[in-house]
Amino acid sequence: MRGTPFPRRNAANVPEASLEQVPLLSLTSMAKEDFASAIGESFRQFGFAMVKDHGMDAALVDEGWVLARTFFALPDDQKRRYDAAANGGQRGYTAFGREIAKGASENDLKEFWHVGRDLPADDPLTATMPANIWPREIQQFQSVFRRLYAEFDRFGARILSAIALYLGLEENWFDDAVENGNSILRLLHYPPVSPNAPGIRAGAHEDINLITLLLGAEEGGLELKDRQGNWLPVVPPPGALVINVGDMLQRLTNHRLHSTSHRVVNPPPERRGVARYSMPFFLHLRPDFLIEPLPQCVDAAHPRRDPPITAHDYLTERLREIGLIKA
Repeated sequence: MRGTPFPRRNAANVPEASLEQVPLLSLTSMAKEDFASAIGESFRQFGFAMVKDHGMDAALVDEGWVLARTFFALPDDQKRRYDAAANGGQRGYTAFGREIAKGASENDLKEFWHVGRDLPADDPLTATMPANIWPREIQQFQSVFRRLYAEFDRFGARILSAIALYLGLEENWFDDAVENGNSILRLLHYPPVSPNAPGIRAGAHEDINLITLLLGAEEGGLELKDRQGNWLPVVPPPGALVINVGDMLQRLTNHRLHSTSHRVVNPPPERRGVARYSMPFFLHLRPDFLIEPLPQCVDAAHPRRDPPITAHDYLTERLREIGLIKA
């Protein structure tokens, strides 16, 4: 084990003053330990961080945006050929208005496509992960999004290394925990709405996974709920990633790092005629990983909050709650 978790203090040993917005961090202009401390503190305060200079292949990302727009522009009957209902929404297409946030009364105003991990047929984890399906109408869709999935996987490992250092763990602690995890790349489309449209595009929710890596949040609408109950906009500069803590990391850290409620609201009236596209990567623990609190996150002041559960059982539980698996 390395160091002590949650180390940030000033000379008087008092927590630093609160920030009013999520800080923008550079992956290339900070020493490894400094970046780990900064992103950990951003997660501790907001459950969110923003990262620029991340090194993901910009040309590949641009190809992904083009192909995502091409797919969502297909006629509905063509998109529905790849309906993901049979696999719990884990691979393929989920139609507009089908998903609903946990505890919400209104369905979200979005449609999406899921790309998952490819495993050999004889891998023991294959039974927990449906096989990918691919749209036949769009050349390069499969090759581009397989490569983009690998890019998110690679960058996610760098962020997990920083989190490990912040928690006082060895830098590679998460490597085995996420190997062959059921991570999902989601292509999201929020169609335009009328200038007078009320409400929100995606209801307030927390993510089930370990961490989420999001591209496309520069089109306004993403908001997080801070500790005082205020909704704060999260608008990174073009190309930067928004990263947030998921429920699995919250359980693993005994709620010392919080999985923060967030939502997507309708933009200002002048932008409501513009479609919103985003690309979140939900980074998951391996299905057979047992989620229980890290020892350094449990003490007299912070007793154990949650019972142990495997990542697969936890995911299945949530998919039922949001309506993608029928009980």
